[in-house]
Amino acid sequence: MSSTPKQQQIVDDNNWKSTLILPPKDERKQTEDVTATEGNEFDDLHLKRDLLRGIFEKGYVKPSPIQEKAIPIALAGKDIMARAKNGTGKTASFLIPALEKTDPTKDYIQVLILVPTRELALQTSQVCKELGKYMNVKVMATTGGTSLKDDIMRLYETVHILVATPGRVLDLAQKNVANLSNTHTIIMDEADKLLSQDFQPLIEQLINFLPPQRQILLFSATFPLTVKTFKDNYLQKAYEINLMEELTLKGVTQYYAFVDERQKIHCLNTLFSKLQINQSIIFCNSVNRVELLAKKITELGYSCFYIHAKMQQAHRNRVFHDFRNGHCRNLVSSDLFTRGIDIQDVNVVINFDFPKHSETYLHRIGRSGRFGHLGLAINLITYEDRFSLHKIEQELGTEIKPIPPVIDKSLYAV
Repeated sequence: MSSTPKQQQIVDDNNWKSTLILPPKDERKQTEDVTATEGNEFDDLHLKRDLLRGIFEKGYVKPSPIQEKAIPIALAGKDIMARAKNGTGKTASFLIPALEKTDPTKDYIQVLILVPTRELALQTSQVCKELGKYMNVKVMATTGGTSLKDDIMRLYETVHILVATPGRVLDLAQKNVANLSNTHTIIMDEADKLLSQDFQPLIEQLINFLPPQRQILLFSATFPLTVKTFKDNYLQKAYEINLMEELTLKGVTQYYAFVDERQKIHCLNTLFSKLQINQSIIFCNSVNRVELLAKKITELGYSCFYIHAKMQQAHRNRVFHDFRNGHCRNLVSSDLFTRGIDIQDVNVVINFDFPKHSETYLHRIGRSGRFGHLGLAINLITYEDRFSLHKIEQELGTEIKPIPPVIDKSLYAV
């Protein structure tokens, strides 16, 4: 007896998951930063089938705490100010509602996502394309330092979601190339940086190009006073989400080694020989020191890339892409690379130069221990750094311990 169309529809509805092409399951241990959920499933969020397909095929299994909290509120159209730790799933918590609320049959920019750096724009647009791969949503990234002409040509075609750095999109809006008059949602990732003195005047000009009835979503790991002032001026009864009772990452073990400046290279060499590094990022406080250190590491016989803000864009893109794809084990970086960059295989961060500010420290060590996995942060501390070490411990409510003779591999190399 043949089934009716309605019965066939029920069968199709039940069987669609069997057609998914899922990535290998990640069996690594995870901390409660991402596992302490209320038990919701992505299926409970009433998302479009094609979006769910993209979510599952990206390897997402269940919503993390920030995704559980933020996605339903964003879908309800409310303004949000969300604070959650680095590496706990913030990006998907705004991309999923952005994709769900985008109508691919309309040929205008519906969502504007602002980020502070080119690397983060490329990464965010890539994740957006992967999540929305079955939805026919057109995603574009535009940043300073690239051909304006190419961006103008691309914007003559349909773009639904625009991921951008503030200066470039403001330029395009002022030239009447990027039409934001129908853009119903503006999202700011790394909002503390976007609302710093460097960017805030641009953001305020940009908002004038959007319709009066728009949704604003702010996401960050830290919210200084500038963000609160912006919220009071621009957000309508913002829903506040704070998953940051503790600031530092649960899965990242932090140590310091007390050294003279001239001992740092020798100390780094010892760490490389003793640690089980999947990939590491080594931070310096200046562009010059980045290049010098990368040269020294290469001379020691270790594979090493370097990246900083003064490099040409094309070179920076290539370094970022190749490091992300595992072509090199170690990357020496300036603070350019602390913002939101998500490379799952980084399990060790080394502060070759110790930072002066707790926010910088937090963002740096957040490059390891991504999405609740374990990581290691090692800080090379000189006599001059001792006050900064104490101040950062106090401000973050954390303890950075002296480095033991042997570091237990189960703390970071599971």
